[in-house]
Amino acid sequence: MDDVGARLEQAIGDLLDLRRAGTTICPSEAARHVDAEEWRNLMPAARAAAGRLAAAGEVEVTQGGTVVDVATARGPVRIRRRES
Repeated sequence: MDDVGARLEQAIGDLLDLRRAGTTICPSEAARHVDAEEWRNLMPAARAAAGRLAAAGEVEVTQGGTVVDVATARGPVRIRRRES
């Protein structure tokens, strides 16, 4: 994982920490947090960061409220803290 990937993972965690339990964020929010000007270019890396955090059991990636694998999900996804 490169520096941008680590920064995106940190941004996902930081943004989720600011939200109440059960609330989601969009990967684009993390990308914007890391680079407000070039965030669109970071979207694949932001989704990959969400995937790594999901694999580690820290978050869940959802689509339409259902947990999905971000690697195979098409279209918009959301990220939330893993439900216990």
